[in-house]
Amino acid sequence: MPVARTRCGWARSAAAIAYHDREWGRPVRDDRTLFEFLILEGAQAGLSWETILAKRERYRVVFANFEIARVARFGKRDVERLMRDAGIVRNRLKIESAIDNARAALAIASEAGSLGAFLWNYVGDEPIVNRPATPAEVPASTPLAATISKDLRARGFRFVGPTIVYAFMQAVGMVDDHLATCFRASRRR
Repeated sequence: MPVARTRCGWARSAAAIAYHDREWGRPVRDDRTLFEFLILEGAQAGLSWETILAKRERYRVVFANFEIARVARFGKRDVERLMRDAGIVRNRLKIESAIDNARAALAIASEAGSLGAFLWNYVGDEPIVNRPATPAEVPASTPLAATISKDLRARGFRFVGPTIVYAFMQAVGMVDDHLATCFRASRRR
């Protein structure tokens, strides 16, 4: 009989459990994957993460597998094409922001060597490991997320408010907020 694992409380559906167990909180340094999460977290604004997980594969198809340089070349026709695609969140501002964010990410990579180097510098290239006892102890944002948000917006990014940035930091392992009781918490102290 399989042993039941204790997880963070938000991981309830099959998709959320798979995401929690395989990705959430694991350090990501690859620019393409970092860009993917920036776009997906921005797309999630006002929606559930379940909605975005269900649309994630389609996002990969229509956003050129999140290849930053390719997305940066998208133009008005691409925006219109994406607005007609029911497989993604059809919000013009979010779609246009993804393209603008790709252009801003290229500029950062040119300056800092990579998007990953730029972002991970904020945490000294090491994940911030928290071990909250309850979900109520997990913040929606932090002063560091607000600083990163402000810096990203100054560089032309959109849909990167402090709450979105903190969720992004959790997703890509810059912050590890697995609950102390979660089986994933035992992997790193």
